[in-house]
Formats: sequence, C-alpha cells, structure tokens
Amino acid sequence: MRKKIVSALLCLAMAAGLVTGCSGGNSSSSSDNKKDSGGKEEVVIWDYFETDAQKKMMEDILEGFNSSQDEYEASHVYVPFADYEKQLTLGMASGELPDLVILDGCGMASFIQMDLFGDVSDADIAWDEYLEGPMASTMADGKHYGIPFATNCTALFYNKDMFDAAGIEYPNTDTTWEEFREMAKALTKDGVAGFGNAATGTDEGTFQCLQWLYTAGGDYQNIGDGIDAYKLMQEMVSEGSWSKDCVNWTQSDVNNNFVAGNLAMQQNGPWQIPGIEKDAPDLNYGVTVLPKKDANSEQATSILGGENMGAVKKDNMDGAIAFMKYYDQTDVMVNAMKEYGSFPPKTEAAQDSYWTDDPIQKEFIQQLTTSIPRGPSASWPEYSDAIQTGFQEVMTSAKTPEKAAEDTQAAVDKVKASEK
Repeated sequence: MRKKIVSALLCLAMAAGLVTGCSGGNSSSSSDNKKDSGGKEEVVIWDYFETDAQKKMMEDILEGFNSSQDEYEASHVYVPFADYEKQLTLGMASGELPDLVILDGCGMASFIQMDLFGDVSDADIAWDEYLEGPMASTMADGKHYGIPFATNCTALFYNKDMFDAAGIEYPNTDTTWEEFREMAKALTKDGVAGFGNAATGTDEGTFQCLQWLYTAGGDYQNIGDGIDAYKLMQEMVSEGSWSKDCVNWTQSDVNNNFVAGNLAMQQNGPWQIPGIEKDAPDLNYGVTVLPKKDANSEQATSILGGENMGAVKKDNMDGAIAFMKYYDQTDVMVNAMKEYGSFPPKTEAAQDSYWTDDPIQKEFIQQLTTSIPRGPSASWPEYSDAIQTGFQEVMTSAKTPEKAAEDTQAAVDKVKASEK
C-alpha cells in the first residue's frame, strides 16, 4: 500500500508543473515558517468554505486568533472542494503546503497514512473533552494529528400533520425497526411514501445507508453481521413504504420531497433546517433519533459528517498548534458553530443552550452521542464504493439480501487485503 502511495506522489510531482496550485504565494513550504511585514510568524490554513456564512465564520475565527496574541498571524486560502484532495496531494509532491488543513473527516485517515499530518499528541489540548466519534477520526495508532472542527450526523425527520391525520404516535427514542416499518406502511398512501433517504451510488449514499448496517450489528468490514438491514430495506422498498426512488436521490432531493409532502419521514441532517425555515416556514415537523433494531437494543448508530483540522507535518508546527489551542476554547468553538450551522465536537460546547434549548437541534445532539465516523481507513473511498454498490443492489432487488451480503463482503475483503 505504501509503495502505491509513493508511486502516486511521484506521478503527481511530474504533473505539478502542468497544474497551477490553489495556494499561490500564500502557502508556506514544508520546512519554512515565513514572517509577515510586522515580524509575526505566518500560519496558513486551507479550507473549502463557500457560503457567506462559512466565510464569515472563518474570518471571525482568524480575527479572534490574530488579536489574541502577538506571535502569529493566521490567514486562509480557499481551495474548491472538488479539487481539495488533489491539491493536497500535489502540495505533498511539490513541498508547497499550508500549516493547517480543514478537511472532510472521513478523508483524514488516508492523509495521515500518506504522512501529510504531524503528531501533535503533546499539545496542550483537552483531548478527553471531545466527542469520541469525531476525535477518533483525527487519530491513528493512538496518536493525535489534529482536532475535530465541526460535527454533524443524520436523524429522523417526521411530518407531524401526517402522523396526526393518521392517528399515529410520533417516533421517539424508543421506536424500534418493527414500529418504524409499521408507521411507514400506514403513512404510505395517496402518492406519499412513508420514508426516504439518500441512497445514491456515491459516498453521499454510503453516509446515509451505512448506519442501518451498523444498527443491525454489522460494520464496514463485516457485512454479513448486518444482513438484517438489507432485509429491512428490500422489504420496505417492495412494500412501497421506503421510496424506491432513493437510489437516485441526494440528501437535497430527499429533503425537497419531504418539504413537498411526498415523504412522511426522512433521514437527513441539521444543514437542512435553514432551508426548511426559509422555504417552508409553516411545515409542522419534528426530529428524533433514528430507530433502533429492537426493544433490547441501545440507541441506534448514526454516521458522522463534518470537518477536522489537521496540522501539516513540519519542522516547526508551533503556529499550527497555537491556532488549534485557540479553537479548542469552548466559547470560540460555540460562536463558530452558531455561524456555521453545525455542531461543536466538544461535549461541553455541544451542551450550550443554543442547541439544547431548541427542540429540533437537541435531538441531533442526542443522536451524536452514538454516532461514528466512516472508517476511519486510508482506503475509505474503495470501501465506500463496495458498500454502496451492495445497498443499491438490495434496494433495487437486483440481488437477494444474502447474495448482496456475500458479494459485498467479497468486495470489502479485497479492499482490506490491499491495505496489507
């Protein structure tokens, strides 16, 4: 596996002269720490934040850090999300890299293995104050390579008016798969499907489907143990209560159908809330945790989304560590996440009244307590492709649950073998 990575870097180094990096003159090399005109040491951060709210959040964090001390001056460079990992790989080949990288949490493991990030385990960071799942996605072999920046997960949205009209009690923390299935079946009528999620054949689909496999008892390397999830999906799609169109739906598609009244329940994330408030302010809906397998089961798993902040490996990483220590402060993190529309990855910060006093937001905080990262694995893209192919085959009835589990396990085993 290591040989493959080195070979890829050599190829990209040859191509680097043909590709213009996004860092321009602002990025620092892997060994130098530049000084600005005021004599402060520069700390350069890459991110892919595009919306006005995200940009303001980042500028506010930078302004706060820069005004909090006299030694460092932090700035950030925008790199388009579609090019992000490619530009990081090119930067490794050319030696032109920032000091800190904010990236999708599930992508960090591969870059840790590629030696992009440095070990910051000795930094004065409150490691034990972070939620376990987000923190796990920043680590390898017990070492810390950064901190979680933002976290989120999916939960269960439900249309209260539809439930009221059908005389059905709302789903809650005790709702089991059997009860969820009966709810969805009863609500499927007059062009409305009881439930829908994003099951498109990409990692976006894996993000929404994988939790069902975990809740059934499997995981991303042990598919057969979660075969009951395959059975539930196929049976509900056949009944019409789990929309058959999900195999083509993104998360935005799912939410649009929920808002339009085509779904009684949807699996989705907190990033949909602002859009619902804007486009459907009168929609009478609630949110609760995802259904658990049976009455004896613990709260269902959900899959983590969000970003991590990784410290690029350099001879001098003091500036990067100083910035992480600044963001590690609860009040800084809380203010940033209020602007961002996501959740703080620290336990104390996540208990701020801004989230816990809101009946919708607090349900996501509850779901986060049993949420886990994708992987973590340096080969996550390959795992994701194999896993989502299996879900697609089950939901389209192209294969029986047993055959899909067998073939998906074989595909996963092949990825696992390639890591050795």
